Amino acid sequence: MSDVISLSAAQAADAIAAGSLSAGELFEAYRSRAAADRAAGEDGLNCFTWVAEHAPADTADGSASRPLGGVPLAVKDLFCTEGVPSQSGSRILEGYLPPYTASVVRRLQDAGASLLAKTNQDEFAMGSSNENSAFGAVRNPWDRARVPGGSSGGSAAAVAAGLAPWALGTDTGGSIRQPAALCGIVGMKPTYGSVSRYGMIAFASSLDQAGPLTRDVRDAALLLSHMVGRDPCDATSLSFPHAIESPTAERLDGIRLGVPEELTGEGIEAGVLEAFHATLERARELGAEVHDVRLPHAPHALSAYYVIAPAEASSNLARFDGVRYGLRAEDPSDLLDMYTRTRHDGFGAEVKRRIMLGTYALSSGYYDAYYGRAQRVRTKISDDFRSAFEQVDLILTPTAPTVAFKLGEKTADPLAMYLNDFCTVPMSLAGIPAISIPCGLSQGLPVGLQIAGPAFSENRVLDAAYALEQSIGFDRAQAHV
Repeated sequence: MSDVISLSAAQAADAIAAGSLSAGELFEAYRSRAAADRAAGEDGLNCFTWVAEHAPADTADGSASRPLGGVPLAVKDLFCTEGVPSQSGSRILEGYLPPYTASVVRRLQDAGASLLAKTNQDEFAMGSSNENSAFGAVRNPWDRARVPGGSSGGSAAAVAAGLAPWALGTDTGGSIRQPAALCGIVGMKPTYGSVSRYGMIAFASSLDQAGPLTRDVRDAALLLSHMVGRDPCDATSLSFPHAIESPTAERLDGIRLGVPEELTGEGIEAGVLEAFHATLERARELGAEVHDVRLPHAPHALSAYYVIAPAEASSNLARFDGVRYGLRAEDPSDLLDMYTRTRHDGFGAEVKRRIMLGTYALSSGYYDAYYGRAQRVRTKISDDFRSAFEQVDLILTPTAPTVAFKLGEKTADPLAMYLNDFCTVPMSLAGIPAISIPCGLSQGLPVGLQIAGPAFSENRVLDAAYALEQSIGFDRAQAHV
């Protein structure tokens, strides 16, 4: 069984297609590990909110029509999955069984992926540590006293610990890339609009984007290739201009890499910077040119994000009122009492904080001063990236300013928690693709490297990430359950 678990998802799919591995055997190997972790309670990693009891009836071996060949897939809890709990980490949706499946999950199932489990997350994707989940904090497999990052922390920890071969997450301000960095795996946020949001329980609609969390870059490319594309159910989705290809680059000859001083200086831990600069030197050895670039408005990205995202959340979360689905307060005295007590009891502290921030930013007399100004800053940030990409092909930064921090270390200080997204939020506001790959260790914990490119440059980003990944040779075996 350990040999089966050691295969990458792409290797497993190839083995299934060749007939040397049974899709059912692979599913059961992961299912038993995931179920054991879920049953372990506080002694486990708490990655999952639901685990399949058996392989799906349509689990099949690989074929041209089902290229993912039954390889198990873990899915973040905010993707609707028909007949399977989809709770977005919140008590207000505890036990909710959707009548339909999110478009991106359905596409992956149609390509042959088998639903293995739903993964724990920060409530409504609001958090950077996975401590905001109504179903308990997730632990980092590198050190159980530390966080896995968030909000897709359950997905990242599951992949890092070998409880799932790959997983689906979402990224609003860094919620795929930051946990990937803290758990020592690969995580990619694609160009905004390239993946359908239909069936995702919304946080911030102009920012939310689904993406893969995987062991290596080739797995990320494979999963993403079956995710992208126009969906008539999502008006913001776009036709991807070309196929996502499996990366093959071994060198970076002629590639111009930009390093923005605004995201690689003050506030980044010394050990993280050391690993980052060592990776830049490795990129030079592979033939890349490394240049300084400017992103002058990037330091304002976090402030703009924490106006825009809560404003959109306050609108999106208005639908959770106890009337149509989810939690409803018992014996309300009137309609207002039902609304008030349902939302008070159902939402956690961080969700309430962001709803109030967003409602204030959108209120009469403050809209232009806060939300309007934040949107203007967002435009400036996009302009900065466009100018930078006239000089370089890709931009490199650390993914997170620190390695995984201890559980409870930042829960009392929201600003300190928000700063975990300092390096990832600018790319989210600009809607451009970015990937995180592990690039070394600091304090014995993984450090993430972020590679960003212009809109729809996923193939170039993946190629550069693959070349660096092969050169770095990061050892993931140190993560354990």
